[in-house]
Amino acid sequence: MIIDRLENADRYNPLHPGFAAAFEALREIDFESVPDGTQEIDGDRLTMNVIRSQAKRMEDVWLEVHRRYIDIQYLISGEEQFGWQLADDCEMPMGEYNADKDTIKYEDIPEGWFPLLPGAFAIFFPEDAHAPMLGEGPINKVVLKVAMDW
Repeated sequence: MIIDRLENADRYNPLHPGFAAAFEALREIDFESVPDGTQEIDGDRLTMNVIRSQAKRMEDVWLEVHRRYIDIQYLISGEEQFGWQLADDCEMPMGEYNADKDTIKYEDIPEGWFPLLPGAFAIFFPEDAHAPMLGEGPINKVVLKVAMDW
């Protein structure tokens, strides 16, 4: 997991060949003109999901793990907290891995909770179980999905 602000994003480009395109998209896209939902940026290698929603209560969030994609979650506005735990330490699956949605959910309690402030992003690799959208009030964010096999 990495947490940082968008102005520092280029330092992470060497970690994955798709990161440069992902961060360029975050800098260039006018999110006010993009509808909610998933949009392709570079086929299935890089997609963007715009989320404008109310934050969730603690009892309504769960840990999720992705195997084929890295999440880059960027907060546009609102106040969000997310939970984190190593995926290998998760012990309470809420079902089987869903290959179509590239997700498996867990009921485990995260090891820690972290704030994500507007203008900041969090990168979640396949080894990072994460519980997003915790907070109060509206959250406007973008989740970029970067294919592991770029």
